[in-house]
Amino acid sequence: MDNDDLSIGEAIDLLRDEFPDVSVSKLRFLESQGLIKPARSDGGYRQFGRDDLKRIRYILVQQRDHFLPLKVIKSKLTLWERGEDVEDIDLPDDGEEDPLEIEGEPVVRSDLLRISGLSDDQLDDLISHGLISPDNDSTVFPPGATQIATECRRLIDLGLEPRHLRAVRLSVEREAELIRQLTAPLLRATNVDARGQARGVISSAADSIQALHHSILSSALRALMD
Repeated sequence: MDNDDLSIGEAIDLLRDEFPDVSVSKLRFLESQGLIKPARSDGGYRQFGRDDLKRIRYILVQQRDHFLPLKVIKSKLTLWERGEDVEDIDLPDDGEEDPLEIEGEPVVRSDLLRISGLSDDQLDDLISHGLISPDNDSTVFPPGATQIATECRRLIDLGLEPRHLRAVRLSVEREAELIRQLTAPLLRATNVDARGQARGVISSAADSIQALHHSILSSALRALMD
C-alpha cells in the first residue's frame, strides 16, 4: 500500500472532525452511486488517496451547505475536477433527482394493468392496502403509479402478497414523517427563500435516508447468508 493510501476507516477518521456524520456505509453508498472510485488493494480492500479525500470533501460540503441531491453533485463533479468554479452555475433541471418531482404522465387503469402486468384483483388489493391510489377515486392514476405497480408485480411474482407489501408503505410513511419534522419550521414560513431551502433539505434528507436504508438492508441480507 502506498504511504498516501488510507483504509476506509483511516479516511473516515480524517474526515470526521469536519463531517461528524460520515460513516463507512456513507462512503460505500457514494461509491455505489458512482461519485467516488477508490482504488483496491490486492486483497480487495478500498484505498483512499489524497484526490479521493478531496473529492469526498467536495461532495459532503455540497450536501451539507447547499442541500444538493447526489445527482446534481455528480453533474458538478466534472467541472470541479477541471478546477472550474461551479458555485454559480445553474445545471439543467433534468439533471436533478428531486423527490418532489415525479416523472411520467397520469395513467388510466387499463393502461396501468397492461404495462405493469398486474391482474385486476392484484391492483385492487394494492389499492386496498394503500400502496397505490387513483386520483379522486377515479380510474386515473397519478405519475409514478406505473413504477410502483411494476415493482409490486415483480415482488408478487416472487411470492409476496399485496398485504405483505403494506409494510413497505408504512416504512416509507415513517421516513416521510421524519423529513416533515425536519423541515416543519421552513415549511411554515411564507417567504420564498425558506420554501426553497426546505426543498433542498428534503432532497438532501431523502438522499441520506436512501443511503441509510441501502446500508441497513445490505447488512440484513448479508446476515441471511451467514
